[in-house]
Amino acid sequence: MTAAARPADVAPLLAGADRLTVLTGAGISTDSGIPDFRGPQGVWTRDPGAAALFDFDIYMSDADVRRRVWRMRRDHPAWTARPNAAHRALADLDRAGRLRALITQNIDGLHQAAGTDDHHVIEVHGTIHWVVCMGCGALTPTPEVLARLEEESDPRCAICGGIQKADTVSFGQRLKTEVLERAVDAAATCDVFVAVGTSLSVHPVAGLCDIALDSGIPLVIVNAEETPYDDRAEAVLRDPIGEAVPALAAYALGAAR
Repeated sequence: MTAAARPADVAPLLAGADRLTVLTGAGISTDSGIPDFRGPQGVWTRDPGAAALFDFDIYMSDADVRRRVWRMRRDHPAWTARPNAAHRALADLDRAGRLRALITQNIDGLHQAAGTDDHHVIEVHGTIHWVVCMGCGALTPTPEVLARLEEESDPRCAICGGIQKADTVSFGQRLKTEVLERAVDAAATCDVFVAVGTSLSVHPVAGLCDIALDSGIPLVIVNAEETPYDDRAEAVLRDPIGEAVPALAAYALGAAR
């Protein structure tokens, strides 16, 4: 296939795939009003200094940074965002029993909100919907912690008084071993590996493409910008994600006309 493929070009490949593993990045949620990080209008593109807010060591050592991060979490668009057509299309694949797994770099929970079974979603970078205590490990629903911000700008754990943070993976933190192992297994045991809305520049997650390719599994990429894996992919689609993913799902389910 050519590097500039269209959904119809991938139809035969998807129609014969019973076990699809899909990797999603920030690009799939931009249509829901959640900005990406590295795109032309990304958070870090517009404000490179904002990346420091995602550094684990800085967060743990600087109370002022924690206060700023908590305000950012409170105002995060994920709390009002709704799943878009791409999220819903992947949920359709899941309900039809065609998803091996949905691996996501996103923390917004929109795949589950769209109807994808939580057991099939592998959140490699964690989730904004839970807060973890860095002292005792206690988990608390994020809204309960955010409700305390008016009285406590750097809310501490109600159990041990330890520093809390969103249960997401920051720079300087390792991915959870069991989560990464699930993602690796899903990449190596599918019929087709589809990467959607991700720059494929952040490892070890980008390396899931290598695992799929080394296992003889075709790679399909849907992304507006070039990625390091484009020349190894079976097909690369530049169409808008909100159009391309529903079209791909329709071909996979035999519903496209």
